[in-house]
Amino acid sequence: LYVPVHALDHVTRYTGGSPESAPWHRLGTEQWARARRRAAERLRDVAAELLDLYSRRAARQGRAVAFDETAYRAFEAAFPFEETVDQHDAIEAVLADMRSGRPMDRVVCGDVGFGKTEVALRACFAAVSGGRQVAVLVPTTLLAQQHAQTFADRFADWPVRVENLSRFRTAAEQQAVIQGLAAGTVDIVIGTHRLLQRDVSFRDLGLVVVDEEHRFGVGHKERLKELRADVDMLTLTATPIPRTLNMALGGLRDLSLMTTPPAERVAIETFVSEWSDSLVREACLREIRRGGQVYFVHNTIEDIEACAQKLQRLVPEATVRVGHGQMRERDLEQLMLDFYHRRFQILVCTTIIESGIDVPTANTILIDGAHRFGLAQLHQLRGRVGRSHHRAWAYLLAPPPAALPPDAQKRLEAIESLEDLGAGFTLATHDLEIRGAGELLGEEQSGQIQEIGIGLYLELLD
Repeated sequence: LYVPVHALDHVTRYTGGSPESAPWHRLGTEQWARARRRAAERLRDVAAELLDLYSRRAARQGRAVAFDETAYRAFEAAFPFEETVDQHDAIEAVLADMRSGRPMDRVVCGDVGFGKTEVALRACFAAVSGGRQVAVLVPTTLLAQQHAQTFADRFADWPVRVENLSRFRTAAEQQAVIQGLAAGTVDIVIGTHRLLQRDVSFRDLGLVVVDEEHRFGVGHKERLKELRADVDMLTLTATPIPRTLNMALGGLRDLSLMTTPPAERVAIETFVSEWSDSLVREACLREIRRGGQVYFVHNTIEDIEACAQKLQRLVPEATVRVGHGQMRERDLEQLMLDFYHRRFQILVCTTIIESGIDVPTANTILIDGAHRFGLAQLHQLRGRVGRSHHRAWAYLLAPPPAALPPDAQKRLEAIESLEDLGAGFTLATHDLEIRGAGELLGEEQSGQIQEIGIGLYLELLD
């Protein structure tokens, strides 16, 4: 293509998705001008609002957190494992942010089981010691419960009140927690979206921890920032969504990477295969014979019972039970506890386990219809196994490659090839390429950038 020299300062490389999906615009028509105009219109009030918020955060003096170093060292010493180098660096970066007097906005990206929770615990200790309250936002009631237990155990020797706010609590219990937050008697609250409702107010909120950010909508996250422009924000994620990754790489948010696996962790063997009765039976039996348990993910509730019966016929040696989000909370809670205590061998479930409880004895997962899941979801689900020093297996069951859409094919190839420990960040960058970058400040997770490319998008935003 011949381009006059004077026009070169307007030629930028197109980055906004995979080359095959890049839109073509015919020269001599209005197509390109229209696309550009549309994008400019869509960089609307949300951008102004968010820019206002980010500039307020940058200009505002937050409250530097001051805490007793001796007490902090005692809390640190109670951590039962050895810190990895990355974990140590992430903790130091978070504490430095909190001491700086500028509101923190840090993303800690580390694989499932790489010790992100401990980073959050240290930050919470610092905030509470400095007299501030902490809100920990998690995507599922099960995870809220598990975190509440972990936090209660870790703070057992300290005068810190930890509460859980989710559907598992009765209305009276929820009300008591909300009153405690407003009065300042609750130091740390762990909850689901319930925490973002308008009836929840804090006496002195200092730190918000968001676990598994990709499970929350943009609206939820902005409601969080609205809560207080001067609170410290700490985001924990295994696979940041393209938009978050973009913001971190573009310098709008700070990023800490945790890629060092804990000692004795072994990579998860990952296979992509078509459904075969013999493969499914063999995978289940091998796990059960070594005393382990199996997750079988089937994400449609309508025929999940039929799927469980089929599995029971294939593996009569095992006890099979079913779990999904439409069950009564108490039943689901009991089911997960039974699985944790090894009262049955195979759990057939929906993606409710995606950010679920930690079961060290479950080291094989089969994902039915894997082509229908997103990359972050597949990585999260795979991370449910391999939590101990045993070798773990993940089987992604999908139709033959020829029958799949190109994006689904790419996702399965990416997850199969990246089975090393610490692959979450690499997977997120693949996701950035497959899905497109997502509007940096708009409400779409991907969209306008796809049409005009990130270079021009940023120029227009500027």
